[in-house]
Amino acid sequence: MIFKVLYQENPEEVALREHTKALYVEADTVRDVRQKLKGRNILIEFIQPLTGKFLEFEQQNEIFKLENV
Repeated sequence: MIFKVLYQENPEEVALREHTKALYVEADTVRDVRQKLKGRNILIEFIQPLTGKFLEFEQQNEIFKLENV
């Protein structure tokens, strides 16, 4: 399954919507996503599973790229 992870690059600062970034990770569960990203110094805001039409829509986005983690 592919997950969209919304995050802030600096976990020390207050989260602002304008600074939110997204990355895409392939994993079995949300817990697996968190485990794969735990070594990164980021503040994870939200993890959303992508399936069906939602996944198709995200894949059309120019920033869609699966992370190798």
